[in-house]
Amino acid sequence: MSTTTTLTTIHHFINGVETTGEGDRTQPVYNPATGQVTAELRLANEADLNTTVAAARKAADAWGDISLAKRTAVLFKFRELVAAHVDELAELITAEHGKVLSDAKGEIGRGLEVIEFACGIPQLLKGDYSDQVSTGIDVFSFREPLGVVAGITPFNFPVMVPLWMAPMAIATGNAFILKPSERDPSASMLLAKLWKQAGLPDGVFQVLHGGKETVDGLLTHPDVDGISFVGSTPIAQYVHETATKHGKRVQALGGAKNHAIVMPDADLDNAADHLAAAAFGSAGERCMAISVAVAVGDAADLIVKKVEERALAVKVNNGTEPDAEMGPIITPASKERIVRIVTEAEQAGAAMVVDGRDLVVPGHEDGFWVGPTVIDHVKTEMTAYTEEIFGPVLVVVRVADLEEGIALINSNPYGNGTAIFTSNGAAARKFQRSVTVGMVGINVPLPVPVAYHSFGGWKNSLFGDKHIYGPEGVSFYTRGKVITSRWPETHHASGASYNFPSN
Repeated sequence: MSTTTTLTTIHHFINGVETTGEGDRTQPVYNPATGQVTAELRLANEADLNTTVAAARKAADAWGDISLAKRTAVLFKFRELVAAHVDELAELITAEHGKVLSDAKGEIGRGLEVIEFACGIPQLLKGDYSDQVSTGIDVFSFREPLGVVAGITPFNFPVMVPLWMAPMAIATGNAFILKPSERDPSASMLLAKLWKQAGLPDGVFQVLHGGKETVDGLLTHPDVDGISFVGSTPIAQYVHETATKHGKRVQALGGAKNHAIVMPDADLDNAADHLAAAAFGSAGERCMAISVAVAVGDAADLIVKKVEERALAVKVNNGTEPDAEMGPIITPASKERIVRIVTEAEQAGAAMVVDGRDLVVPGHEDGFWVGPTVIDHVKTEMTAYTEEIFGPVLVVVRVADLEEGIALINSNPYGNGTAIFTSNGAAARKFQRSVTVGMVGINVPLPVPVAYHSFGGWKNSLFGDKHIYGPEGVSFYTRGKVITSRWPETHHASGASYNFPSN
């Protein structure tokens, strides 16, 4: 007797309600740990896009006029609701992305930090006032919302990255359209329901699913005022060029090739622990993952051995398993690409220290698995060095000294994150002042800034001049207005005079 599995259908969230939309195209959503299709995602067409933008335009006009006190009340309530639904959100992330539940909860925690920062928006939007700049003239300035803004977010952080954007955009008075990754869209739908439950007016936060057609529609629509994007560098560059050509403000965060220098004076056990976690956590599918260990001098052989021991000990399993430390890769295509790059490095003469290409997880043979992989003696011309692998692969490049390590980092086209492991303060200070990278860790492998700073890289890791969330997030989602004001006294028969009173 055969059984039929009924798939869940994932809809859009437009103007306060779940809707199938008018588009008739769909796309499967997978559980990468099992390889099974778990849902069918509705994809938007042009009519859906226009409906969504029109609702956002109408909502933005009203929301931007609402008092800061009322906006803040919604944000506080939303923060409470997200905190109360951490387990549910984490389960949705793990089911569609594959990362382990503890890691999923970690990304939600970092998103909550941004909501909490946005709750302080009355203080963040305080303007400036200059009294009597000229006789009877005052000048003051404040910031107003852009209007309608869109966020195009990646698969690797289906909750955290939307929460980097939406709370800041909404707190500053904008309407926000989220176009999440088609790979793991369910968490976005729960966020939409929580915004509505928090009292956010319809149309201020919407979710529109789609592919390139939907992205291009957002980039070119005349009623969209700003675009936030996180993804690969080629797409970030395309988003920036296309949207700015159509008169929009854009922040487009691209890819990375994050290096960590290991000095001979470092605590090598501590360094190895953090290198392994930063390289293999979330299966290396992080824009801040450490993918290059720069081993300096005598540290090389020792650090490679210690990282090898830790890589072999990583527990790879379905992310729902309590002891799992690393889950699967997001798609079969991503797995094939990772395996290809590793094979090319091996064929080019690199040394395979730990090889995760043939990993099979018992009970999940159809999942998309690549195990922790460590490659030594990698040369800078190899694709394992030049390309962003976005998988659980750590390559080791050996250098003679700190100066050579810094030069290596600065010659790389990416500039997202970097780190140094050392016990020498002078070396650390030289490193932090010399590297051309936006986010720097000193004995910290993943230097993701807290919510009251801002996140963003340099060079080919950022297109646009504003970093995301924090003070620069407030600036990005608003525009300044300066008022020069004179209120001349009117003449009355009472004998009032413009002259200064005197005896």
